[in-house]
Amino acid sequence: MMSQLPIDDDHAPLYTLGQVADMLRVQQAFLRRLDQHDVISPRRSPGGQRRYSRRDILVVRHVIGMTDQGMTLVAVRRILELEAELDRLREELAEERRRQSRPD
Repeated sequence: MMSQLPIDDDHAPLYTLGQVADMLRVQQAFLRRLDQHDVISPRRSPGGQRRYSRRDILVVRHVIGMTDQGMTLVAVRRILELEAELDRLREELAEERRRQSRPD
């Protein structure tokens, strides 16, 4: 069986700060500010450089949309926390429904 390659993993830290800034047409300083405000915390290379995954890039796109609507980074961080909590609760509910639907 072929093992999964990093390129197949949405969470693999493959992209540099500069690459992500170019892709999303934002300033590198904006991405650094997102990290400083704990809005998105990309992983670090052995040399300490930020490395973004495809999942991180999707989150940054979502953040750009919210900041374009005038939201502060504090508000954006709270919204992301609440969205994550909602996702977790939805998964718990789905699991409970699966558990209850099983014959005893």
